[in-house]
Amino acid sequence: MSFYNLPLTVANGGPSPTSTEERTFLASGAITAGQWVNFDYAKTGEDKVVYVTVQDTSGGAVAAGVPVIGVAVSSTTAANQEVRVCIAGYCAVAAVATGSTSGLALALDTTTSGRATIADAANVNVCGVALADAVSNAAPVLVYRQV
Repeated sequence: MSFYNLPLTVANGGPSPTSTEERTFLASGAITAGQWVNFDYAKTGEDKVVYVTVQDTSGGAVAAGVPVIGVAVSSTTAANQEVRVCIAGYCAVAAVATGSTSGLALALDTTTSGRATIADAANVNVCGVALADAVSNAAPVLVYRQV
């Protein structure tokens, strides 16, 4: 079910700064590549860590406190389809609110599902850092490992 895109090593034996780590999960519904996703806590048992859903702003607690696990690298159109998720490292295109600037920490957007914005007192679950200024609600990011 899961696979890793393991970091490449560099001369000193450390991970390459451009490496990414991806895992494959099952989608709980439609997901668009670039959206931030979290585990589907509505599932039962081990399915809670097998299924992912778009980070949702409508659920109060989800919007305010559930950390994302990464950025969807592929899209799905329905439930039970496989979706690749960047769980750590470089992601070329992620949903990031326009106005977010390079080098600033990102957290879940409390107004738009699946999108990050500049971290502030209301958005404290830091999920990564913008690597460029966001344009048209998208930017390359460094995803912080959550799982």
